[in-house]
Amino acid sequence: MSLELKSNYQSFGGRQQQYLHQSEVLHCQMRFAIYLPPQAEVSPVPVVYWLSGLTCTDENFIQKAGAQRVASELGLAIVCPDTSPRGEGVADDPEGAYDLGLGASFYVNATQSPWKAHYQMYDYVVHELPALIEANFNVQAKRAIAGHSMGGHGALVIGLRNQDRYSSVSAFSPIANPTQCPWGQKALTAYLGTDTADWAEYDASRLLSSMADAPPMLVDQGEADEFLATQLHPQALQQAAAKAGHDLTYRLRPGYDHSYYFIASFIEDHLRFHARYF
Repeated sequence: MSLELKSNYQSFGGRQQQYLHQSEVLHCQMRFAIYLPPQAEVSPVPVVYWLSGLTCTDENFIQKAGAQRVASELGLAIVCPDTSPRGEGVADDPEGAYDLGLGASFYVNATQSPWKAHYQMYDYVVHELPALIEANFNVQAKRAIAGHSMGGHGALVIGLRNQDRYSSVSAFSPIANPTQCPWGQKALTAYLGTDTADWAEYDASRLLSSMADAPPMLVDQGEADEFLATQLHPQALQQAAAKAGHDLTYRLRPGYDHSYYFIASFIEDHLRFHARYF
């Protein structure tokens, strides 16, 4: 599969790059960003996959999180896919709302029209993108996954459902119980239909409560987050982990909100967390 290089910058001795490719899973052209640390010039390096939140693209994290310095030190590649399929013919919310359609895939495999033609982001993130990365860059098949908000939801769900593929999972301000919040209910109804039984496999709290094993998990949540009470429900994830006896490190951060200022403040902790498990 051919890649088209769109940008290429030196950063902390490594390269921050952006590529376009044609996705066979999503049936559209997709863009992703990759940070390759200087160690990748000598030997294969492990990869942290980062999933961004509602309204974001592949660029928000690489421009705002300040992750390159620590990734360079630790010898970690970071891959950031876009948050949804895009392009001509790709369905969007008919009212142009920010929480459905473009930039709001919720990292599911849609089963409902018109979404199912392109919105297969779960398969893209789990299978197609890693295969593309591992075939074209000097990386190992050692992976971790992390994300923010909608992307935190995606990271938790994907990490829990694919424990053979990811050594650790972390999230900032994840939508931890999407079957019980307005954002999640709107998206899951549109993408998966009205049968709520079909939603369970995309709810990290419900998954965690019924699993015998779980990967190492780290979650940071800002106490001043405007979406904490209405949309995120981290207490459901905490309760599920405690009930099933899983190791979840959960940190409520006083004064921090939902922004990338919060992510930039603690991204070093998350990268060091993942590096321990590679």
